[in-house]
Formats: sequence, C-alpha cells, structure tokens
Amino acid sequence: MNLCDKCKGEGRLVVGEQTCPNCNGSGKTESISLSEVRSSDISEILETGAARCSVCKGTGKIPLTETCSACSGLGREYVCLVCGARLNSRKELCDSCARVPLVHTLDQACDTGDLEIGNIYSGKVSGIANFGAFVDLNDHVRGLAHNKYLKETAVPAVGDEMQVYVRNVAPNGNIELEPVRLKEYHMITVEKDLPVSKSSELPKKIGKTVCIKGEVIQVKQTGGPTIFSIADDGGVILCAAFERAGVRAYPGIDSEMIVKAVGEVSTRNGQIQVEIKSMKQLFGGEATTVKNEIERAIDKRAEPFDPAPLVESEIISQLRPRMKQVAREIKRAILKSRPIVLRHHADADGISSAVAIESAILPLIREVSGPDAEYYSYRRAPSKAPFYELEDVTKDLTFALEDQSRHGQKMPLVILMDNGSTEEDVPAMKQARVYGLDMLVVDHHHPDEVVDQYLIAHVNPAHVGGDFGVTTGMIAVELARMINPEVEGKIRHLAAVSAVGDRSEAPEARRFIELVADRFTVEDLRNIALALDYEAFWLRFNDGRGLVNDILCLGRLDRHQRLVRLLCDQANAAIDEQLQASMAHVKTQKLPNNVIMNVIDVENYAHKFTFPPPGKTSGEIHDRLCKKYQGQPVVTIGYGPDFAVLRSRGVLMNIPKMVRELREEIKAGGVNGGGHLVVGSIKFVGGMRKEVLAKLAEKIGACSLAPSS
Repeated sequence: MNLCDKCKGEGRLVVGEQTCPNCNGSGKTESISLSEVRSSDISEILETGAARCSVCKGTGKIPLTETCSACSGLGREYVCLVCGARLNSRKELCDSCARVPLVHTLDQACDTGDLEIGNIYSGKVSGIANFGAFVDLNDHVRGLAHNKYLKETAVPAVGDEMQVYVRNVAPNGNIELEPVRLKEYHMITVEKDLPVSKSSELPKKIGKTVCIKGEVIQVKQTGGPTIFSIADDGGVILCAAFERAGVRAYPGIDSEMIVKAVGEVSTRNGQIQVEIKSMKQLFGGEATTVKNEIERAIDKRAEPFDPAPLVESEIISQLRPRMKQVAREIKRAILKSRPIVLRHHADADGISSAVAIESAILPLIREVSGPDAEYYSYRRAPSKAPFYELEDVTKDLTFALEDQSRHGQKMPLVILMDNGSTEEDVPAMKQARVYGLDMLVVDHHHPDEVVDQYLIAHVNPAHVGGDFGVTTGMIAVELARMINPEVEGKIRHLAAVSAVGDRSEAPEARRFIELVADRFTVEDLRNIALALDYEAFWLRFNDGRGLVNDILCLGRLDRHQRLVRLLCDQANAAIDEQLQASMAHVKTQKLPNNVIMNVIDVENYAHKFTFPPPGKTSGEIHDRLCKKYQGQPVVTIGYGPDFAVLRSRGVLMNIPKMVRELREEIKAGGVNGGGHLVVGSIKFVGGMRKEVLAKLAEKIGACSLAPSS
C-alpha cells in the first residue's frame, strides 16, 4: 500500500500556525519540572530563570493541521486485497469481499512471526503421526492438527491440500492448527513485511533477512545455484537461489524484469550475497517507481567528471560536449552492468586509445559488478581494417548472442575507437542495428554523415573544424579522465604514443609529447609505437592485453624496456629486409603538378604474409623517398591485385572524395575505401586495376600543393 502523495503518510496537512497556548507565544515557560529538564538546558535556566517551551520547542508557534482529504486521514492508500477497491478504513477487505472467508498462503520468506492467530491458511499435509497430522504452511513453517480436530473430517494423507485455522502459536514456536472445510473462499499471499534495503546497506546486515527491489540485469546458471544480478539505485546485488543442483531457480524471472526479493545476507568469496527465500516480478506503478528510482540514481552517478584539459587545444575543447556524452553513455552501461565491447584499429593510435579507455573502465566494472565481472562483461578486440568490418560485427554478435542465451545478459554497448566514421562502416552497423546494439564512435578518420543515424554518440575532430592531426589517442586520454580521473597518471603518455605513431604534425602532438618529456623521449615514444605495430601484426585478432600493457609501460618498467627493445630490433630487421627487396622495384614519375609519384607492386615485389604488411611497407618506402626528395611534394602508392595504399606529403588530396568519384566514373571497378584526407587505401576488382590506378594518378596530378611545398 502506497503512502499518500499529498500528506506523505502523515494523515494530516499543515494549513497554518497558531500561538502556542503553553507559553502564549514567548517560546519559554517559567513552570518547569527538573526531572524533565535536559542537562544542556540547565545553563539557560540559570541565566534567564525560564526554560524553552516543550510544546513549541521555543518557537512560540504550533502548526495548525487538518485531516488530509486525499486519504481521509489514513496516511496511505488502503485497498481491498481481493477486488482492489479503495477502502476508507484500515481493513484488508471491502464489505462485499468480507462476506466470503479469506485464506492466506504464506510466501517462502515468511516465518512463524508472520502468522496471525485466528486467520485461515492454506497448507499441505507433510506427515501423519498417532496424535495428528503435520501441515506445512510453507517450506519453513509447520504446524500440527491434533487428532481431536481430525475426527470431524476425513483422515488426511501425505500430500493433501488443507485449509487450517491457526488456533494458537506457543512461545516455543509450536503451532496449533484446526482443519476447516470451505466451499467458497478468497485466497491471498502473505509476504514478509520488511522495509526495503539498499545495496549500500547490506554489508551492515550480514546474517539478517532483508527485502530488496531492483532490476534483474543478468541470470547465470551454475552447477549449483542460479545467480541473479539485481541492480538497485545504489549498485548491483548478487543473489543466489537454489532449486536443485544445476536446475534453474525461478524460471519465470529473466533479465530486465523489475523484482522484489527477500533473503538472508551472507558473504561468499569476499562478496556480499543474498540467499533468496522468495522472489517475484513487480508490475504497474510499483515497478515503474522502482525503475524510475534506479534511472535517476544512474543518471546522477553517470555524470562525467570535468577535469581541466591536459594540454591547450581549441579542437578538443570544442569536442568536450560530445566527449561528455560518450563518457556518460559508457558510465551508464557500467552502472547497469551492461556488457561492453571495445573495438579499435590494430595500430599504435587505435591500441593506445583503446587501452586508455580500458584503463578507465575496468576498475569501475570491478567495483560495480564484482572482481570477475571484467571476464564476462567486457571484451576488447582489434580490427585489422580502419573501419568496422562485417567480419568484426559477426564475431561481436556471435559472442553477444551466446552470452544472452547462456547468462541472460543484455546486448552489449559497442565502442569503436579509431574507426567507425566512414561509409565503409555502414554495412556492419546495419547488421548491428538488427540486434539492437548501441554504438559509440571516437575516431579521427574523415567522417561521413551517413554513419550518424546508427550511433548514439560520435566524436570526431572534423565535426568542429579539426582534422586527423588530432589523433584518437589524444581524445581518448581526455575522455578516459572524464570517466575515471584516477587513471590520469597511468595513461597520460598514451596520447603522445598515438601522436608519434600516427605521425601527427598538429600543435597538440607537440604539447602531449612535451607533457611526458620527463619520462619518455621522442625516440622512446617512436619505439613504443613501432613495437605496438609489430606486435599487433602477430596478435592478429587477439587483444594481447598483457603484452600490450607491457609495451605501453603500464606494468614493470624493466620488462617494458627489455620488451620494447627486443620488438623494435625484430621489427627494424624485418623492415630492412623488406625494403632491401622492394626499393629497387619502385617506379617514380613527376606529375603535371610537380608531385613526385612513386608506385610499387607490393604483391610481387615484397614479402607476403609477414611483417611489415603492405600498408606498413608502403609507408616505410614513402619515408625513405621523402628524405630523397626533401622539400618536394611526394605521393607513394603501394598496390596489389585489388588494392592500393596511399601515402602523401605536401599534396592537398581528399582520398574519401577521390573514392566516391572513382566509384562513379568507373562503374565496373567496384571501388571503395577511404581513410584520412591524405593517407588511406582503396579497394577495387582485380580486372579493373589498370583503369583504376590510371584514373587515380590523373586525380593526384590535378591536386593542389600544400603552401610549404
């Protein structure tokens, strides 16, 4: 029964005030009883000779009240337990329903203290003795119907349903029952009458029976009990219910339901756990109230922090509202124990940006959902391409649907780092939408507006006039601080790693590098980025968390230094071997706009299936040629049977625009691709390679040059 909204359960309303008749408005009284005076008031009495009025508490006024018209002075709404009609007195039944006897069914959480002498209860015969029949009113409450009461009824058998009248409850807990025979009756369930406890209160209530209300966010069946994760407005409560070993308890209760559960608080493996005695789904207004309380609390707790920026950046400052939206959505997912999939491009920028976010959210996931939650509520996965491929979304959906089927988990929140902004991402996003996956994107590739309809938030420097020089890693470090400021000291160097790894020439790159100059030289950062690229090639689709953390200096410094040194030696040896074979096969020509264009067939003149891959090989060749043609505009194209990788310096290209034009101009070319404005890749059908590359060279030859070239 709900408290009256108008009087908040008081049964009366304050409509004014009047002069206190005890002190005539003075707030003090000379007539005192020393036995009633508090020690704190003695000094006041000695000084003034009078004490504070006990009626008005010294105010001189007392409130003037009248009976609440909304609840007729009852303080809460009383409704008939059978028909639901509103009552005007503190009764269980309306006059009409009271004409038929009421039979009570004890909920499993009830004990002897919940019985009322004189009420009729429904039970089941559990045993026959010489002196009578034992009747179970629930699994924990048993009474005795003596033979003297059974003589007037048929001899019962074990398992028979029986309505019994409670004649007496002895001080030792023995319950005296008398069978009754009813032709017509109403039946209601008696629930344990307990105040609702919050998750934050449970550590102080170990060993006590409590009532909790919340939303089921996960159901996990173990070899023993069924584990329900229930979230209230303060956190997540692990609840264990046991039917039989390995058998699903409460099969009607599933994730996203609002429930009321009663059980005993205990600890297991250092965690608070409620051993459920009874649980039921809530409906209507009661469920809505609980849901709204949870949502309000989550909204408040999910509000991002607002730390001062690490470096000065007009672009990042303008992006902060969008970054706060992403931070808020990530924190909401954590607070609701929603699984998170963190997808990222498998290069230095993508890895460092993802690890920055991972470092911020893992402590929160463990805090909210338990120390092992990161193993079933979080997954980080690299994408080989700089966009969200169909192969990626297929894997993510497969894992998500298996977890939903086995553990009742919600579909995950997908966070795309250093990918997700381009038209190439759309096919995978469409498939994700079919299954209700919510997606966030933090990226610095040149964005296409078409992707925004599939996203709940999108952060990209191009949205505020920036470009790819502001790397995803820079944005991610600032974003991670909004989620969890405590990780700042651990991750601030990741922005510099991403800047060096993506060869950013933006002012922000220099500032982030200077920020960590006391710990890392530019050469150190360059080596970390190379080690990441090298290890990412061999990890392929594995996140390699331990190895990656060591490369990024998130663990032991000595191991970080040894590992980076080793990986860089191996990577540089592989690059030297590759370029020794490839450089002789580079063909160079000067285009009409004075651009030095270099092309190489990396399919035939570079080692395959080893490091460096075609993109990295093309980049290393481009770096050497830029030194050779110092001060001149240079474009390098590494091509294969059905792809081309572009690297440029000093040329104002727009690769996404070129891709769209090529697709229109060469209808049979099957052209697609993208990337940054001046760095990217193109795919096409192998039979049209000659036409596509010729048209591409023509477009590069028509590009303007950067002012410094």
